[in-house]
Amino acid sequence: MTTPAPSTPTATEQLTMLRLMARIRHFEQKLAELFKRGELPGFVHLYLGEEAVAVGACTALRDGDKITSTHRGHGHLIAKGATVNRMMAELFGRADGYCRGKGGSMHIVSFDLGIMGTNGIVGGGIPIGTGAAWGDKYLGRDSVTVVFFGDGASNQGVFFESMNLAAIWKLPVIFVCENNGYSEWTPTERLTAGKIHERGMPMGIPGALVDGNDVEAVFGAVSQAAQRARAGEGPSLIEAVTYRWHGHNEGEEVFAGEYRPQEEQDHWRSREPVAPYARTLIDRGVLTADEWETLDREESDAVDGAVEFARASPFPDADEALMHVFTEV
Repeated sequence: MTTPAPSTPTATEQLTMLRLMARIRHFEQKLAELFKRGELPGFVHLYLGEEAVAVGACTALRDGDKITSTHRGHGHLIAKGATVNRMMAELFGRADGYCRGKGGSMHIVSFDLGIMGTNGIVGGGIPIGTGAAWGDKYLGRDSVTVVFFGDGASNQGVFFESMNLAAIWKLPVIFVCENNGYSEWTPTERLTAGKIHERGMPMGIPGALVDGNDVEAVFGAVSQAAQRARAGEGPSLIEAVTYRWHGHNEGEEVFAGEYRPQEEQDHWRSREPVAPYARTLIDRGVLTADEWETLDREESDAVDGAVEFARASPFPDADEALMHVFTEV
């Protein structure tokens, strides 16, 4: 078995990662505002604070690669190429959304982008992504699938079942656990024994622990795992330690009470991934402070434009209620 060499992002990739993290940050901040105004139907689970995981992982992929996501999936989809206009329209329940407004926040799919779907079932995307990887291997495609899931999903039986099959069949799948410290409202340490990234080792699956707020660390780990997968050496497991700024879902303060110490929240907010990476790239000479300000403003303006796009989009016709439920053969 070979160990792939660490990958360093090019200057172009570094700029792309900064822009994508800024895009996700502004998109999620706008959703928080819209939810409080009552403009969004259904539940919304925000990705604020975790931007570096999705962006680092997806930047390491090729266009033909695939991902599966979670109930907290907006960041994954934007990092994989989803536009803020169609994302916002979907969350508004409008026909110009990726699923014509029928999927909402937790059930967005775009096969053209390699997005196999967000999922309202905890751990639900794990077997889907494993199956996609099996399909790629069976058909001889040089593609990999990244399966995003949280620390809570790491305790689901389907996680172990999927790792077992992936190991037996040496499937080109990368399991990426976003450990944000909480399973809904309970600290992960009270629910999870041992170390998540070591859970695949008895099956021969290598594990890596990375700083989930360091976008280049995530990029490097996923790049190495992708090299292994494409070389026919099978799956990898990556645990990215991060933190969500907001609660489990928007509006939870109504019923969940306070369960995260303010000191803890302040600590993690001080380690947020976007502004520090901008400063790093400025120090490297990849961009100037003025260029960063312009980039950030462009992404903020684009999200504002996405809201107007969504508001102007029509609702799907009632006649569509039973369409897109079954595949026509």
